[in-house]
Amino acid sequence: MVKEIMGDDNLRADAKANRDRILDVARDALSADPQASLNSIAKAAGVGAGTLYRHFPNRESLVLNVYRKEIDALVALAPSLLVKHLPLAALRLWCDRLARFGRMKHGVADTLHAAMAGQDFQANYQKMLAALGQLMDACKSTGDLAPEADPEDFVMLMSSLWKIPPTQAGETRVKRLMATVFRGMGAKDV
Repeated sequence: MVKEIMGDDNLRADAKANRDRILDVARDALSADPQASLNSIAKAAGVGAGTLYRHFPNRESLVLNVYRKEIDALVALAPSLLVKHLPLAALRLWCDRLARFGRMKHGVADTLHAAMAGQDFQANYQKMLAALGQLMDACKSTGDLAPEADPEDFVMLMSSLWKIPPTQAGETRVKRLMATVFRGMGAKDV
């Protein structure tokens, strides 16, 4: 627990690599099976259960840290997408990543809400809104989104997609509903 509180900056390189690998494996495992055991996650990450528990003393801690890592990745992704793509394409790619994040969140929502303090949620939510706002402002400047399109409205609409089970039929529904969200925000090229 001490290492978790200290954060990534104070971990040795090998410990940080283990921690990152555990989080990546946990994200994928929890997306596939929200009830995936911590031991199966440790095994898939190539570490012992003791290593996993040193970083994440319980399931809630692991889920919360996967959530934080995904939010940080979404925040970092926004400006890099804008450098490489036209604004609307960048927003779509970002939303695809958000939808993948939502699949993981779908099965662990109760655990996540139980583990997260209101202040932690607000801090992560504000970071995500800022990244989305950057993408949406770029789209507005090119006329790809309506001037009144609002990041918080967009997240509210997108959050309904997280309730859709991650099945083949669910994937089809997510694509259809995402196109509806984009049209609702004034995107003409859906």
